[in-house]
Amino acid sequence: MLKKQKILVIEDDNHILQLIKLCLSQEGFEITTADNGEVGLNLAERATYDLIILDIMLPGKNGWEICRQLTGGKKTWVPILMLTAKGSENDRILGLEMGADDYVVKPFSPRELVARVRAILRRRNQGVSGFSHTKEHLEFPGIIINSSQYIVKVNDNFLILTPKEFELLYFLAQSSGQVFSREQLLTQIWGYQYAETTRTVDEHIKNLRRKITAQEKDYKYIHTVWGVGYKFEVSK
Repeated sequence: MLKKQKILVIEDDNHILQLIKLCLSQEGFEITTADNGEVGLNLAERATYDLIILDIMLPGKNGWEICRQLTGGKKTWVPILMLTAKGSENDRILGLEMGADDYVVKPFSPRELVARVRAILRRRNQGVSGFSHTKEHLEFPGIIINSSQYIVKVNDNFLILTPKEFELLYFLAQSSGQVFSREQLLTQIWGYQYAETTRTVDEHIKNLRRKITAQEKDYKYIHTVWGVGYKFEVSK
């Protein structure tokens, strides 16, 4: 008998919470719920889940804070789906930049939610964002990237990266010299066609450059190809 995949739902609206629990339970998932941010974060840190569905406007601790803590700590690699009434581009970008894997705006279709959940879990089971780790250990002058341990070292200093920053860096580095458009990177790293949010790629690139440059001044790794996109290539 297959083990049920576990999903934690953190949502303070009881009607929506019960709707999510019902539709996902009917699809065979094991659901744990929390209607308070503090309680939800405590559950996320104490147990192991395959996915976390997270509202933004929560009592106790808001979704931004929870997402930031989870993607910056030992639970970094649990996928997060943001579920909220906030639907502006800036909110979507902020959620993705904090490490969320997807963003669904209320009101939502239960069928769409189930489809998004299955897509995230499918990509997770296939590997980081659905692309295969053809090379587990990548080493270039001044930088080492290890996909099995999810670590990046620059001049023997560990970099603290969000999940999406790591995935973006690894994806570019394993295809060193190849140019990718923003749309291609969104599809590969986030798994969906976020046509209106390509700016999030630029923000991730900016953050990666800042973190790498803080440890390595001589070499440059991520290059902008104007009018096209980005590539990884070692240069001075």
